[in-house]
Amino acid sequence: MPSAIPIATYRLQLTANFDFDAAAAVVPYLKALGISHVYASPFTKARKGSTHGYDVVNHTIVNPELGGDEGFERLSKTLKAYDLGLILDFVPNHIGVHFDDNPWWLDVLEWGEASPHAVSFDIDWELLPYRARGGVLLPILGSSYGKALESGEIELRYDAGEGSFSAWYFEHRLPIAPERYGEILHTIIREARAEDGPAGKSILDLTSRYHGLRHPNRKEAPSFKAELKAIEGGQEIIDRGLAAYRAGQDRPVQTQALHHLLERQHYKLGHWRLASSDINYRRFFDVNSLAGLRVEDATTFNVAHRLVRRLIAEGKLQGLRLDHIDGLRDPVQYFQRLSRLVRQAGGKAARSFYVVVEKILGEGETLRPFAGVEGTTGYEALNAITRVLANQNGLEALDETWRQISNMPPVLAPVLKAAKQRVLETLLTSEFTVLARLLARIAAGHYSTRDFSADSLRQALELYVLNFPIYRTYLTAAGASPEDRALISDTIEKARAEWYAADEGIFDFLRDALTMDLAKPGAALHSMPRVRRFALKVQQFTGPLMAKSLEDTAFYRTHRLLALNEVGGEPSASALSPVAFHQMMKARSHDWPHALTTTATHDTKRGEDARARLIALSELPGEWTAAVARWKVLNAPHIITEGGLRAPSATFEYMLYQTLLGVWPPRTPDHTLTERLQAYAVKAAREGKQETSWLNPHEGYEAAIGVFIERILNRSASAEFLDSLEIFSRRLALLGALNSLSQITLKAMMPGVPDFYQGTEFWDLSLVDPDNRRPIDFAERADVLERVERADWESLIRDWPSGHIKLAWTRHLLTLRNELPEVFAAGDYEPLEVSGPHRDHVTAFARRRGRHAVIAAAARWYAPLSEQGRAWPHGEVFEGELHIDGYSLEGEGNRAPSKVPLANLFKHLPVVALKAGYAGAATQPAKPSRQFA
Repeated sequence: MPSAIPIATYRLQLTANFDFDAAAAVVPYLKALGISHVYASPFTKARKGSTHGYDVVNHTIVNPELGGDEGFERLSKTLKAYDLGLILDFVPNHIGVHFDDNPWWLDVLEWGEASPHAVSFDIDWELLPYRARGGVLLPILGSSYGKALESGEIELRYDAGEGSFSAWYFEHRLPIAPERYGEILHTIIREARAEDGPAGKSILDLTSRYHGLRHPNRKEAPSFKAELKAIEGGQEIIDRGLAAYRAGQDRPVQTQALHHLLERQHYKLGHWRLASSDINYRRFFDVNSLAGLRVEDATTFNVAHRLVRRLIAEGKLQGLRLDHIDGLRDPVQYFQRLSRLVRQAGGKAARSFYVVVEKILGEGETLRPFAGVEGTTGYEALNAITRVLANQNGLEALDETWRQISNMPPVLAPVLKAAKQRVLETLLTSEFTVLARLLARIAAGHYSTRDFSADSLRQALELYVLNFPIYRTYLTAAGASPEDRALISDTIEKARAEWYAADEGIFDFLRDALTMDLAKPGAALHSMPRVRRFALKVQQFTGPLMAKSLEDTAFYRTHRLLALNEVGGEPSASALSPVAFHQMMKARSHDWPHALTTTATHDTKRGEDARARLIALSELPGEWTAAVARWKVLNAPHIITEGGLRAPSATFEYMLYQTLLGVWPPRTPDHTLTERLQAYAVKAAREGKQETSWLNPHEGYEAAIGVFIERILNRSASAEFLDSLEIFSRRLALLGALNSLSQITLKAMMPGVPDFYQGTEFWDLSLVDPDNRRPIDFAERADVLERVERADWESLIRDWPSGHIKLAWTRHLLTLRNELPEVFAAGDYEPLEVSGPHRDHVTAFARRRGRHAVIAAAARWYAPLSEQGRAWPHGEVFEGELHIDGYSLEGEGNRAPSKVPLANLFKHLPVVALKAGYAGAATQPAKPSRQFA
């Protein structure tokens, strides 16, 4: 039976090329490594060819591309044989739409608001202008609607197997409303001149039995379709007659016929660019092909979680990671329902069911308590580790370097606000428009507020969301918590301070709408349903706005130190002292002892060891600044300046040099490096939304940065630069490797459950996705793991560029966690004092439960200890002592000293994790657990 609280999790990215059987094949290796739970990417049915699984099209079945039910059963049996648990990355917030693979969406397109699945989607049916009926905008066309229609790209087809009609735009199926079948069939019979034939008469007779504008209706349609497909000779006539709808530039009558038919559907086709301004269904961020799911609807929740319920009941699922909970309308309600589902499905086993959430916490923000949730997926822990390894003096020096490069202060706030403005004006305009219209409708609903103009309300709401400091509030249908009230009021005051027109109560009105006080008893009689809908939709909007503005825009505009540009982090953050780190860990131990602790995920902006290298730049700020100055001179001939545009820009060039150092292989670069960097550079430039963007790609600029990268990495053109880069890179690589050992030591020993992203047991120098989803050689890792079972640390140090030392140390850390699971699952966290000249270079603490303990210490600021990155720092370079009063290291017995020289602790490696006994009071309060009672 797997442990209730995971000892360690291992993330596997499942794809058609790495399916359930491939995952089962690596289970023995994961068990030997010390992993207790496989943490799988989404494996419900996703869009064909998906490389990540988040584009789920059917939550109720196992993905056939991964092996389906049979493949999953084989994986489940293998996990059980090795006593490993399974955690599923589940996607409750959205579902893949368009194309022809989502039955719910296709039903909504066919039946509109009459579809039983319409309630599952957040569609504002009445927002499409100039239409007699409601509908949903489908921004799927690669050109204007008129061009697509006249070019014949939109076709009406008949499916003889179903007896149904659909319009098709390449791979996109657009079901025709059955109430239009009579009209279509009459036109087809006339075009085919089949009125007098037996098949034609049968078809006309069929249509004559369904009179009226709404027939055949939903109840009648199955019979109608069944009769239609059963008519002998009917398909041939229909295929001929469809020519009446075959649009083309030289076929104006047929083009008009198809246009009129399409205009009478429950959808409206449009160019993909219309999505940013006109889309009327809630999306996952700005991804048109991912529609928001309304899991607040009880039926939708139950159906979407049907497979999860079954797997829990069968004992094949031990945990969930919930994706993007900030997209949920009411997370509190969602987790109450999920808790009930787990209890009902799991019985006694539900007590050990493990749930964590993907939640990005802002500076100073803490996770709200949700039923059954053990914590987040660990981005706040990742950034705490990064910051405690960074050097504050070096960061201050890098502030000045960035100021000179960019001519901007190293402050995030103005960059973030400008990014939010850009995202509001482009990517999320349509969602914001929905909110602004709803707010104006609320105001117009009562005489006391009807004079607030729609334009003024929109401007006030815009100032509010621009100043909103975190991802979202957590209002429920019952109202706002004191914490949310304070947050809303503070943001309202910031917005009010930037308002230059007459106020006249507009911000008070907005505040009361956001807190839902506007409709509370005794207040003005505003519509409670509208006020509640507005307030809850705003909190679904601020999360995507922050994510697109911060992670996907500001992070690609400000490059003071890329190690800090990480999910859940802040580019202008300061370093943490060991004391501050200990304070954070003690709070984590008390509040969220079982949250995940990560250093790499599928979403991180770079590999964990690339980040560890870049942290070391804060130790060499002077040399780094001088190197950049020299490289800019050497590479000046490769800069492309055409039409007043510099490619790359000065700030982008600075970012590229950091990126190069982060990914430069410890040994000879492989032939794919140039191509990988070029792909990354285009993505980074588009995300920054300055010289180019996803919405309006600047092909010239993108081509030019590709040429620049190719030139500077070409030895025949840039030998001096590459020689200088390689010399600096060798030193930074060693400092990065040392930082990496400290990083995984802190991750594995601090409060929480350490999560290991696939392949990161060796050096992880990957770039942002899709680069971090490249295939992993598990056979090589399994072979090395076997060879390092009894680690020869000196031999591994000599071969440190191979990454084998990281795997060996990971194995040691996980062995400790497996041997002393209660120490880590329920133990205390106690900071340990370090004295001596190098006291600031070490972070040390104890984890203890009863008489059992583990002493952990990790060095930092390695440059002065390693000849500035030129030599491995053995124990003799460390001056100082670790105070372990009350503890005895294993093997020391009762004569254990109260101080241990750092030179002894760090004899081989500048990190340590040792078993110890505890001689103090053994009584401890129980750790809070949110697992299901």
